Formats: sequence, C-alpha cells, structure tokens
Amino acid sequence: MAAQNLRTPGPTPLPPAVREALARDMINHRGPEFAALLRVCVDGLKWAYQVTQHDMVILTTSGTGGLESLVANTLSPGDRLLVASIGNFGERMGQLARAFGVDVTQLDFAPGTAVDPQLVEDAIREDPSIQTVFFTHNETSTGVLNPLQDLAAAVRVARPEALLLVDGISSVGSVSVEPEAWGLDVVVAGSQKGWMVPPGLAFVSISSRAWERQARASGPRFYFDWQRARKSAEQGETPWTPAISLFYALEAGLQLMREEGLDNIFARHRRLAQYTRDGLADLDVRLLADPRFASPTVTTAWLPEGVNGKALLRALDERYGIVLAGGQGNLSGKIFRVGHMGWMTEDELSAVLRAVQAELNSVRATTATARQ
Repeated sequence: MAAQNLRTPGPTPLPPAVREALARDMINHRGPEFAALLRVCVDGLKWAYQVTQHDMVILTTSGTGGLESLVANTLSPGDRLLVASIGNFGERMGQLARAFGVDVTQLDFAPGTAVDPQLVEDAIREDPSIQTVFFTHNETSTGVLNPLQDLAAAVRVARPEALLLVDGISSVGSVSVEPEAWGLDVVVAGSQKGWMVPPGLAFVSISSRAWERQARASGPRFYFDWQRARKSAEQGETPWTPAISLFYALEAGLQLMREEGLDNIFARHRRLAQYTRDGLADLDVRLLADPRFASPTVTTAWLPEGVNGKALLRALDERYGIVLAGGQGNLSGKIFRVGHMGWMTEDELSAVLRAVQAELNSVRATTATARQ
C-alpha cells in the first residue's frame, strides 16, 4: 500500500528520524536519563519560542489539555475573560472557560476574517472588569492567522496590566511568535503540528506576570497544576508519568528544526502556503480566508457548487491516498482544508492539487452531462 499523503491541519506526517525515535526502549522517568531528556526538550522549546526566557512547562496531554491548564491556572470562578473568536477553536475556548465558572465576554468575527485590534481595544476600555484576554493566533478551522503582535499592542494600550493568553497550537514552531517582545503572558502549543511529533504533548510558556496570577487563582486544578510541574522539573522530572516515547520524538523533531533554522522554517511555510493558494485559485476554487491574513499552515477553500464535501474527501483518500480535512462547526459541508505545516514539500502539495483538479473536473463533467 502506498504511503498516505496526510494533509490535514494536524496530526502532521512524521519524518523518519522521529519515527525511529519512537521505537526507543523505555527508561525510568524518575532517573537521570529522563532528566537529561527533559532538559534537552525544554531548552529546544525555548529556542523554538524564539529564545524565550519565560518558563516552559511540558504536559502530557493534547492541545486542548494545554488550554484547559491555561484556564485552571490563571482564572478564578467569576473572573471576566475577553475571548476574541474567529472560528471553531475560539468558540471552544469560550466553552472551556465557562465550564470553569469564568464570565466570558466573546467578540465574534466572520469566518475568514481576522480580529480587529481596534474593536478589542474598545471592548477592553468599555469594561474595566476585563483583566484577561485570549486570542487564537492561527485558527485552523478558517485558515486565518491573526495579527497577534498588533492585537497584543492593542491590549497593552487599553489595559497594560491585563494578562494576555494565546492559543499558539498551530502556529508556534511554524510561524514567528515572540512572547517577550509582544507581551504575551501564556502561549500554548501542541506537538502534532509543525513540531512533526505525534499528538500527546502540550507546551506552555509562562511569564512572571502569569505566575503571579497563578499564585492567587482559585480555579480547580490538579493534573494540570503548573506549580507542580515547575517544582518537578527542577528535579528533572514531571509530576505525573510522562509519555516518554513522545519526549524521544520531540527531541528528534527539535533537532531537525535546529538544523533547518527558524527563519528557514518560517519562510518554507509561507512558500508552501502561497503555492497551495495559487494552485487552488488556478482551479477556480474560491478561498475562504482574507488574503491579508491567510494562514501559513493551512489553506481553506469553499466547495464549488454541486460538489459534495464528504464525497470529495472520500474519493481523494480512496483513489489517491490523499487525506484532507472538511469544515468544522458552521462551515461543515461548505469548505475543505489543506494542511501544509511540518514535514512536507511542494511535490506532495502538487499531488494534492492534481488530485483535486481531477475530482473537480469529474464532478463538473457529470453535472454538465446531466444538464444536457
């Protein structure tokens, strides 16, 4: 069977070095070998977060678990949180925070658009109780990259002391993110994206201001307690049993990233994104995202008239071994999504474009015949 051409917005394909790392034998997670492994991974993550000096916590969980840790450690029941949502994952964050008793004020923006910094600034100025703000940096449900640096600046102008929380799950490691320079207090990332690692690890950078908030936050937390994680890391351990094989994989993925260099990684993702967008436009497929804010890691496109999304995705998988993603939430059945983050090349994306062209031509020909 031919290798699957996996082009979802995560999980992403695994390079050979990462797959080999996953096959290593187990070690004692309370011993010196794991302590050395943990240190290498933390140092590598700080480098990938563009040499951040913020503390770094690695959690054995999905990206959503990382976001739950963010809520549990920085917010108390009744606190006001401003969530600026541009899609499914912004909405999920609002739901998650409400589950912890947080009072959520949500700004919703139309699919394909980015958050307007001025509207964020206005909302904060109008409500003095807003002391915490959340953004999704890269919204994979709509293929939009928020102007995070501008949004952070708007928050700092309106309320300098506010805590700024960021979902960087599908951006950090693939797109420039500078926690200190941009004033980002907490940034969460996930292993199954540009890191080229299987799902199961979440990475959290934490500023001193976030630690101050954590010390007085009264929300329930145990497994996701950052303070426990920090104290254990000082001893070269994690508070709970870690996914050791995923740490092996992360070590290998970070090594590949260091060899390529961050600037080259960011440039490659921009190049692959433009290649994908140009190719779909040549097929007369309308793109969803505002081109000014189109994501470097995933491209979203409207399904042409008369094309059944589920049938298209099934045909691409069964006939070509190509796996794309459909729409989520209100966009279900309306769009398809092409991931281009992590380990991939133009050749693999070219195969995607050829297959999409063949299937769309088939549908159009069938439709034209039926109308005759």
